[in-house]
Amino acid sequence: MSITVTTWSLEQTSPADQRPSAEPGGDLRIVRAELPSPEFSRFLYTAVGGDIQWNDRLGMTYAQWEQELARPGTETWVAYEKGTPAGYVELQAQDGGSVEIVYFGLIPSFRGRRIGGHLLSYGVARAWDLEERWPGLPPTKRVWLHTCSKDGPHAMDNYLRRGFTLFDTKVEEEPEAATPGPWPGAHR
Repeated sequence: MSITVTTWSLEQTSPADQRPSAEPGGDLRIVRAELPSPEFSRFLYTAVGGDIQWNDRLGMTYAQWEQELARPGTETWVAYEKGTPAGYVELQAQDGGSVEIVYFGLIPSFRGRRIGGHLLSYGVARAWDLEERWPGLPPTKRVWLHTCSKDGPHAMDNYLRRGFTLFDTKVEEEPEAATPGPWPGAHR
């Protein structure tokens, strides 16, 4: 069995493209995980993407996670609500001044609470000022990401509202797979 998956690639080509979201009320903080931690990053990856079939990193070894997280210009920013991880954005510098938002999302129980727009806005701003924290990297000229039809129903709208524009669309057949969740049986 297979499913049809549409993948959209979006970009900003100037800091002026940013359209920040309003900050949600309550006790929400966004903090950079400055020490690369495969355990913590894998937790975020499975907790956020487990119900929407994020599986490209599930087979990575500990050493591969370490290597990925240690790349210059790779940052993980985590949203905490009342001290509990709610979601994250992972940035990765690429050649020519591009910064990819490699992963972005919220843990399912935190979705629909106006956190996503603020976290995305914050992550985009950190992508535009990445070279300030990484001497030797060129200034950011482009921030880009991709999303797909397996993502949440509000994902594309959030990206467009934050000032991203569409630059590519692909439609592919993928094998149907069970949602891995952070553990079997999660996210009914």
